Amino acid sequence: MSMEERKEASVQEERESCENHGEPLDRSGKIYVAGHRGLVGSALVRRLEKDGFTNIITRTHGELDLTRQADVEAFFAQEKPDYVILAAAKVGGIYANDTYPADFIMKNLQIECNVIDAAYKNQVKKLLFLGSSCIYPRDCPQPIREEYLLSGYLEKTNEAYALAKIAGLKMCAFYNRQYGTHYISVMPCNLYGVNDNFALENSHVLPALMRKFHEAKLTNAPSVTVWGSGTPLREFLNVDDLADACLYLLDHYDGDDFFNVGYGKEVTILELAQLIRKVTGYEGEIVLDPSKPDGTPRKLTDISRLKAAGWEPKIDLETGLKQTYEWFCARYETGDFAQR
Repeated sequence: MSMEERKEASVQEERESCENHGEPLDRSGKIYVAGHRGLVGSALVRRLEKDGFTNIITRTHGELDLTRQADVEAFFAQEKPDYVILAAAKVGGIYANDTYPADFIMKNLQIECNVIDAAYKNQVKKLLFLGSSCIYPRDCPQPIREEYLLSGYLEKTNEAYALAKIAGLKMCAFYNRQYGTHYISVMPCNLYGVNDNFALENSHVLPALMRKFHEAKLTNAPSVTVWGSGTPLREFLNVDDLADACLYLLDHYDGDDFFNVGYGKEVTILELAQLIRKVTGYEGEIVLDPSKPDGTPRKLTDISRLKAAGWEPKIDLETGLKQTYEWFCARYETGDFAQR
């Protein structure tokens, strides 16, 4: 069998496995979005409001600590949501993950166990769990397919977070198997967009570069330095596309598979920097610093399974960067763009 024939056969298998259609959500039903103030949660709320949902429930961490089982059970018993989207998590950069691994695995496991079990006990009709592409082995083949899960060693620096997310994914699958629940898990790639974290000390590469180019433009700096060789390949998905994919799956899918959610295309870090320079209007030079680490050479998710289910990303990278930069500029002077 040729490479093309194998690829076509694989796509056909994905299509057949995804032919498990669900009932669309009731737009008047009560839907609880856990983690509504973050990058992902806020995009989900925007998407739900746009689609006509009229009964969206949210709670801040101060109002409801999801690591406290009794509080979570009391909340579910009182509110009785029809649907749940679990976008809440303890997150952080490489340093935080590597320095406080016990906190990352404990708090994320607590959140997942408390919310998923309370959803089951209170007859929630559908639940969607947000994971991360960091669940996959450090050295797995590219593009990354869902079946590569648990096929090798994890990246040590965020192993605790990854293990917690794997546990959440498996918990959804096992509740489906044992109790007949309707829980879906999605694993997004690198995300960006409105409500991102632009604090230079702990933001990811895309928002960090956007802020650096913006401030270089304001100060007329002759150049912007980009760490590394500029050659690593990365995939970036607009968070509004992720929210659209989540709602699509909640409306149309009712099986036991989990899904990668990505853009399906990659750019080099240098190409990303050049595109951000264009979007911000900065006219200086880009200087690469090869003495700084590159990180993983390539990380790209395979989204064949999601495409077979009927969804594809819609927001191209340049358009998404323009939207994000417009949002960032509107908040730059007040500093209202740091992580929430």
